[in-house]
Amino acid sequence: MDAFSVAINSVWMDSAFQAFTIGNAIMILVGIILLYMAFAKEFEPLLLGPIAFGCILANIPRNGFEEGVMALISAGVSHEIFPPLIFLGVGAMTDFGPLLANPKTLLLGAAAQIGVFIALAGAMLVGFTQPQAAAIGIIGGADGPTSIYLAAKLAPELLGAIAVAAYSYMSLVPLIQPPVMKLLTTQKEREIVMEQLREVSKFEKIAFPIVSTIFISLLLPSITSLLGMLMLGNLFRESGVTERLSDTSQNALINIVTIFLATGTGLTMNAEHFLTMETIKIILLGLVAFIAGTAGGVLFGKLMSILDGGKTNPLIGSAGVSAVPMAARVSQVVGAKANPSNFLLMHAMGPNVAGVIGTAVAAGTMLAMMSR
Repeated sequence: MDAFSVAINSVWMDSAFQAFTIGNAIMILVGIILLYMAFAKEFEPLLLGPIAFGCILANIPRNGFEEGVMALISAGVSHEIFPPLIFLGVGAMTDFGPLLANPKTLLLGAAAQIGVFIALAGAMLVGFTQPQAAAIGIIGGADGPTSIYLAAKLAPELLGAIAVAAYSYMSLVPLIQPPVMKLLTTQKEREIVMEQLREVSKFEKIAFPIVSTIFISLLLPSITSLLGMLMLGNLFRESGVTERLSDTSQNALINIVTIFLATGTGLTMNAEHFLTMETIKIILLGLVAFIAGTAGGVLFGKLMSILDGGKTNPLIGSAGVSAVPMAARVSQVVGAKANPSNFLLMHAMGPNVAGVIGTAVAAGTMLAMMSR
């Protein structure tokens, strides 16, 4: 009996319950709520699900994650391994045709980046350092991999909060964007039917990733890994002779890396580092950045509509925030509600993919500014 008691006592003393805190309990509850949002409400379940479960795992004391596969997953996030691999898959899944067919939509993707710089200014006003503010601001681009990439370089101590904010707002695009879009446009503007896009040649589709990679990488070399992998994936897609590589990039590889990246993001949500006033500030600033980015794209779309005589539906400007292809789908949904014969999806894909490039360029600009 004594031996049994000793064994039970030993198990209890070595258990995580001995080190379990109120903070751990709160973060586990947060993880459960995120799981509910992911699986019951279907808010970006492929991303939010692993993030939520990683959050739960991170808040089990004495979990031994300092070594083994969990340590490797965390290293893949902090050492910028996973974001470029995600971009490889995104590139393989992305059709740059709508952007090439209507190049002026590149301006909409650029206009939507205003949210990045508004959040940067706001973060500095509330006490964050310049590198921290730059990392927080990129949340406005609604691009999770780029947010993680920049945070790992400029503010690794804020990586968890920034990653969670970025992916949370990506998953909430269908809830956050429509009210902003309707507030800034009239019924008549939302009803605008855009002309069918021209057909883009194979040469244009192959030349674009090559030329844009060379030019942008020479201008902003710090984002070569992100942009280069995005365009390499697109070349796999468009070349017509690398179907196996394209299929692997946009299916098996991106699925595996998504599991690791999202779970690794959740592992950064330890109560000790996450339950702070800085986290609350980051989440609020991220919301401001995302709303400002949406507003910037829509307002520039209104200006473009005025200049081209009403040929551009301003709703497609909201897709410039980069969340591919969800933001483009939101433009389609809001436009179809105003005019059932309206088909904006392909038109919105132009600023949507431009937003991916724009957010990467904004990140490169931040890195260039901070390196001086």
